[in-house]
Amino acid sequence: MCARAQEPAAPPPLAKPTLTLEEFIARALEKNFSLKIETFYTDIARESLNVANAAFEPVFTASAQRFVDQAAPAAGGRRTDSTDARIGVSEFISTGALISLSASVDRNASNFTSTAFNPVYNSDVALTVTQPLLRGAGSAYTRAAIERSRLGIKIARLNFRGQVLQVVRDTEAAYYNLVFAREQRAVKQHSLKLAERLFEENKTRKLTGVATDLDVLSAQVGMATAENGVVIAEQSVRNSEDALLALIGQFEFDSQLPSVGLLPYQEPSPSFDVSYKLARENQPDYLATQTAIKQFQIDAATAKSATKPTLNLGGSVGLNGIDRSYSRAMNNVPNGDAHSWELDLSLSVPWGLHADRARWRSATASLHQEETRLRQLEQNLLVQVRAAVRAVETNQQSVEINRKATELATHQYELELARFKAGLSTSRQVLQVQDDLESARVNELLAEVNLRIAIANLHQLESSSLKEYNIKVAD
Repeated sequence: MCARAQEPAAPPPLAKPTLTLEEFIARALEKNFSLKIETFYTDIARESLNVANAAFEPVFTASAQRFVDQAAPAAGGRRTDSTDARIGVSEFISTGALISLSASVDRNASNFTSTAFNPVYNSDVALTVTQPLLRGAGSAYTRAAIERSRLGIKIARLNFRGQVLQVVRDTEAAYYNLVFAREQRAVKQHSLKLAERLFEENKTRKLTGVATDLDVLSAQVGMATAENGVVIAEQSVRNSEDALLALIGQFEFDSQLPSVGLLPYQEPSPSFDVSYKLARENQPDYLATQTAIKQFQIDAATAKSATKPTLNLGGSVGLNGIDRSYSRAMNNVPNGDAHSWELDLSLSVPWGLHADRARWRSATASLHQEETRLRQLEQNLLVQVRAAVRAVETNQQSVEINRKATELATHQYELELARFKAGLSTSRQVLQVQDDLESARVNELLAEVNLRIAIANLHQLESSSLKEYNIKVAD
């Protein structure tokens, strides 16, 4: 009657995943909010480069002016009427020079005759060049904003790569935590079935006089405790499902997640030297800081150039034409009969250059600060890789130990159950051994999950998870 009432507690098998971890990661990369936010930083950096390049684009100008001056009759009633129209184009070049080319046509008329023509038409073409010789000279200074913006795009892409690695790692951890939550629920449900069977068996044994009311009450309390364990495990499952859904979707919390599971662990033990080399070569935050140092170097060089006095060399040449009509005046310009030229040198020195020198010192300090931060990151990376490698090795051992502990707990449960059936044990003792077996199973599962999360953490530091899941990220 009681031979089949209580069976040895075989561990429930892990569910086979119907949707692989790779597919979950693909969904996360497509829909994750953090990645979508990060893409805007790349767009902003790209537009900053467009702004910097625009400084070297030609600037077109055009103007027209009409001027009339009428004197009072008492002053002679002199009247002057002039119209001036001018167009031009100017452009900065990489040496820092500003080149301007302009042309104009003028008409001047008066009510008195003082020139050969009235009205008189004038046309001219002028070329002007202003070249800095000290402050602001050279392509390194003028193109500093462009080079800085290009480095900014690289930093934005590295930050995006880092966010991709973070999303991959978070998705892996959320996936494994869901596996643990669901399998823990299965263990709790199995324990509840065992507790229910034990309760029913004690009721039957009481009817035959073998068990007491205390035995029945003890079994009933064990069943209630197991029910509470199932309720708590169910809550953990729902929370884990929401955590994973938040990573792979957008407000899709009513979606039903398919079964998930753990694939057999097949990776060899990690090597610190290999992992640290990969981390230094590929870790986005480390590479982004190296790139930021180049930006600060540009800032320091630009600030140093700005401590020099302003010394500009300027020159212009022009051709003029004058006649009784617009067309004849413009036709006379190429003849070169009327021409002009100018050469000038200007110097400007702020008293003491205090502000400019302070900006240079500030830029230099910022550069040294970022270099120090890089050294700090290098040390932190060393510590993180050491800890990550150690975590993998420790969890590998933990899996083996907990696996043996589960095997031992299973044998102890079977033995205690046999003693109970022979009347040599009590329900309380069976429940205690059953709790030990449940704990052993949960600990083994937790060790399996912790091992995979430790591997995910190491892969994030190495950036090797991109290759593992065949994820392409633009450099």
